[in-house]
Amino acid sequence: MAFAVIDYGAEHNLLWVTALDHSGEIWCAPNPKVRMQANWSMGRGKDPAFDFVPEGVAAQ
Repeated sequence: MAFAVIDYGAEHNLLWVTALDHSGEIWCAPNPKVRMQANWSMGRGKDPAFDFVPEGVAAQ
């Protein structure tokens, strides 16, 4: 879950401050690594083109 965004300006990616559910760790993720989850009530399905596990994240 992201609970904050850090913006260092136009020449930097946004940094999403996230809390990991499983371990409780807090991490900052750069904007190109952040993806939304599927949410059928918002009409957002799972896009198989982006079916990957980000670097450093264990597959579930």
